[in-house]
Amino acid sequence: MTLSQLLEPDRRFMKSALRQAEQARDKGEVPVGAVVVRDQQIVGRGHNLVESLRDPTAHAEMIAITAACETLQSKVLKACTLYVTLEPCPMCAGAIVLARLDRLCYGAMDAKAGAASSLYNIPQDERLNHQVEVVSGVEAEQAEHLLRDFFQQLRRASS
Repeated sequence: MTLSQLLEPDRRFMKSALRQAEQARDKGEVPVGAVVVRDQQIVGRGHNLVESLRDPTAHAEMIAITAACETLQSKVLKACTLYVTLEPCPMCAGAIVLARLDRLCYGAMDAKAGAASSLYNIPQDERLNHQVEVVSGVEAEQAEHLLRDFFQQLRRASS
């Protein structure tokens, strides 16, 4: 099996997360999207709704995790992978650990607030009682492009 074949499911589900990010962008939200997958099925979806809900915790990851917990009727998301277009912040990385997700797969790195490798590595911190496998860089170019375009348009609109 080639590396490309091994990564195909990750690419496919990251594309679903990218569609969620586009929904966020279309609502004027920072374009970040997430999906939770179990047994090759999406069990939770989310995109940023911070501005719409006036809620600083309404990040894509938090919404997708909540949706997956509701779908699975469990606060524990064992055997699940979270796909998110941007490296999680400390709040979301903590939620990933608390939800006991097995894997985190993200696209673009976040040098200013990333907590899964850039600034911190909360999901793999051995001092915590659960560690998460982390895969980074999946469909990163598409995720970065969405974010870059969004912030360029914001800057143009404000000048």
